[in-house]
Amino acid sequence: MSRFLLRFIPLISNGTATKLVFSKKRFILIRPLCTTADLLSLTRYDESIDWQKKLTPEQYVVTREKGTEVPFSGIYLNHSEVGMYHCVCCDAPLFRSESKYDSGTGWPSFFEAHGTWERDESRSSIVRRPDNSLGSIGTEVLCKQCDAHLGHVFDDGPDPTGQRFCINSVALNFKPREN
Repeated sequence: MSRFLLRFIPLISNGTATKLVFSKKRFILIRPLCTTADLLSLTRYDESIDWQKKLTPEQYVVTREKGTEVPFSGIYLNHSEVGMYHCVCCDAPLFRSESKYDSGTGWPSFFEAHGTWERDESRSSIVRRPDNSLGSIGTEVLCKQCDAHLGHVFDDGPDPTGQRFCINSVALNFKPREN
């Protein structure tokens, strides 16, 4: 698998500085940050938090350095318990389990963020930001409360929204619904 990833990186990095982080059970791809000067933080959070101490190395790379976990490796990919997925950094509620579906892409996928009413995401805990780090235009999904990188959203999802939020498992904590 590592040989495949080493051959695959030049294709997706588009000549930019991309690296792999190896841990005991996972490979995490770190993509370069978007370098557009006007895309600074859209939210406020306590900058005194030492994220490297609070998070595991994998969580830090994905949420704070905009990394991506390897497809089909996340703990929530085939998770089907009823409840809420929260931000691993700040515990903000992000996605309801009822909006989760199997997209076949290798990451947990959701068709709607928690707090969305029709297409209005103003009361949700996510924010979208343009992302050109893979050499094409995309849309990054961030936690509105702490600016954590969660994943990306695409316009090829199922009804009723047509959205596919591909979210990294390491960016999430799951809390089962209490009866």
